[in-house]
Amino acid sequence: VVLELLEMKEIDLAREILRTTEPLKLLKLEFPEKYLKLEHLCQRTVFNPSDAYEMGSSKEKRRQDLAQQLSSEVTVVPPSRLLFLLGQALRYQSAQGLLPKGDTQLQTRGYDLFRGGRKASRKDQEEKLPTRAAGRIQFGVTSHPETVQFTSDGGSLVTGSVDGFIEVWDYDNCRLRQDLQYQANDELMMHEDQDPVLCCSVTRDSELLVTGSKGGRVKVWKIATGVCVRRFSRAHSMGVTSVCFSRDQSQLLTTSFDCTARIHGLKSGKTLKEFRGHTSYVNCAVYTKDLLSVSILTASSDGTVRLWDARTAECLLSFRPGLSAGSISREATVHTLQLLPSNPDHILVAVKSSQAFIMTAQGQLVRTFSSGKQTGGDFLCATLSPQGKWLYCVGEDGVMYTFEVQTGQLEGVLTVAEKEVIAVAHHPHRNLLTTITEDGLLKLWKP
Repeated sequence: VVLELLEMKEIDLAREILRTTEPLKLLKLEFPEKYLKLEHLCQRTVFNPSDAYEMGSSKEKRRQDLAQQLSSEVTVVPPSRLLFLLGQALRYQSAQGLLPKGDTQLQTRGYDLFRGGRKASRKDQEEKLPTRAAGRIQFGVTSHPETVQFTSDGGSLVTGSVDGFIEVWDYDNCRLRQDLQYQANDELMMHEDQDPVLCCSVTRDSELLVTGSKGGRVKVWKIATGVCVRRFSRAHSMGVTSVCFSRDQSQLLTTSFDCTARIHGLKSGKTLKEFRGHTSYVNCAVYTKDLLSVSILTASSDGTVRLWDARTAECLLSFRPGLSAGSISREATVHTLQLLPSNPDHILVAVKSSQAFIMTAQGQLVRTFSSGKQTGGDFLCATLSPQGKWLYCVGEDGVMYTFEVQTGQLEGVLTVAEKEVIAVAHHPHRNLLTTITEDGLLKLWKP
């Protein structure tokens, strides 16, 4: 190696290898003459093969001799042997419960051998409207989910149920993920005393999950292990209606039936700020993407949206969505706030009526979306597509109304339920939605 480096004029590297590597240090002790010869060659500026190699030898001959010595130590087998060993390894891992249960083809399709984990979820380039069911999960009436969320990497679906259990699903097969050891052992994440789970959220790296319960508790879980890494036993005095992580994932923003929103420190485990001023339930809250200041928006059943300074907990602004100056006030519950992916300065505001709105954080109306129904079509939940092209609003009539965000036009309707829909969620980068209903039916929808 040293001689060939010298021949390539990599003198400094050859000298470094000669003086620092263990084999050549051993050469210096046992064969000092050979070592001194190499040291001498390293001092020269011109490489002469006749000085480097013994009489009758050359670089090619030395390589052949070395290959001949190694060949006796190396066993050659057909390439198919590697595939056989990989197959045996997969069968062993399946037997140990380290892979999803099912047929071998399913396992190899869902498992990345090179990364040692589940394959990354594919991404759809063009956003299309859902037109048909893609799968279903039936829960019991007394264990129906109250919240549903895709993980940020798109690999799993998380549900939180009225019996306190939190489950992580393989949505392609509508089964629990058995590659998560705690689920394979039937040791699910859960809130004590069958405390109903009302909301959940996942970090951007899909490592952590936060859940909020009817009893005012908040728990933070590590999805890979199912371990609770932080708990807030008294996050609120009443049920927690929404939870989300701050941008740096160091804090939690929560809202509650106790008419407040709060910020909690993940490291300290303490409540850091309280936002008080709403006169009814606070249903959700989001951080705005203002680079100059840290502020949050809250939505309430009192019919208002409030803008707060996150540092001082001061209310900066309050407005009623969709009401122009001089209009008669109507306390329509505001149930959804979501920043537009294509324009974070604009916010989706959905209320319990037949209308939804795109607004600014200052309360300026940008666009209105309407189902056109006078009665029986109030929106119960809403969400945006990942790129912000489509707005999906699910009404009390069990119909999902799809609007084009840029134009405000109603582009499609799809009946998704016979019972009241509790929540709707969109996959982070696929044309896939899920809905959950009060009778315990979770459905997936695709184009």
